[in-house]
Amino acid sequence: MKAAASAPGKVILTGEHFVVYGEPALVMAINRYVQVNVEERSDSAIYISTSLGASGLFEGNEFRPERGGTEARKILEPIRISAEATLKSLGERRGLNIDVASTIPVAVGLGSSGASAVSTVAAVGRLLGADLTRESIINLSTEAERYIHINPSGIDQSISTYGGVLSYKRGEGVSLLKIESVIPLVIGNTGVSRSTGRLVDNVRSRMERLPDVMRPLISVAGKLTTQAIDALRRGDMDELGMLMDINHGLLTTLGVSSEALDRLVYAAKRGGALGAKLTGAGGGGCIVALSRLDLKEAVAQLIYEAGGIPIIVEKVDRGVRSWTVR
Repeated sequence: MKAAASAPGKVILTGEHFVVYGEPALVMAINRYVQVNVEERSDSAIYISTSLGASGLFEGNEFRPERGGTEARKILEPIRISAEATLKSLGERRGLNIDVASTIPVAVGLGSSGASAVSTVAAVGRLLGADLTRESIINLSTEAERYIHINPSGIDQSISTYGGVLSYKRGEGVSLLKIESVIPLVIGNTGVSRSTGRLVDNVRSRMERLPDVMRPLISVAGKLTTQAIDALRRGDMDELGMLMDINHGLLTTLGVSSEALDRLVYAAKRGGALGAKLTGAGGGGCIVALSRLDLKEAVAQLIYEAGGIPIIVEKVDRGVRSWTVR
């Protein structure tokens, strides 16, 4: 028997970085996915192959790369961690062959690692006949996210598991939002990868050095997300766009934007976007632009002309799903 699972990526509409300090974030699942296929081996090793060009075999603490050279282990380790965390939670010790395919660009703020971890947990659980709850999937995938992001907020695992649109607040978890409105989004990928953990640490250093200045900014960001949720519920895209613009300004103040990101934000606005901001950790990665329905192609074209890789996306209401392959 074999098993498979897939989970969507995400964009953060408002609230990234500020969520680390207890403020809410507004997150949407998008129609870009990671799919993981799993089958049992006859030994206790874990073999992993990915569409990123990395593959190799884990035997205990030993790793033998097949493709990807010295970087292969770094790429594959989070998948191994997710698989072994699931096996351990179910009291099992088995060898696995794991194949990972993704349509989510990596290390650019679209939740690739979270979707990979969630899909791996769900696929291994399905292979072993376990009926894992959504909360269990989130908890088991967190260990891999810690390996990548050091101090993950929990957003990526949550949105990949639940899908749709949700608000997330650290310590309180997720609130699922029933949003009927169409949310036309265009992503602009700078193609510049970055380290989420390093950027989070940089913001923390600024917080520690300038607490009296930073605390009011963090509070304002929390109020902004609350208002953005209300605007989204009312279907007021003009207001949501304005709030996204303000959020980008706050993130720039935190020091996490860049020339490349700002260039794509301004290009999207010239194309008629209602609002645009960086999404994710910043420092590189992507912007997300809220467009009018009839202007998505124009926004995408100007992002392209500004040096970005445009990706037109839509909301998906379904999160992780798993199935048996016979």
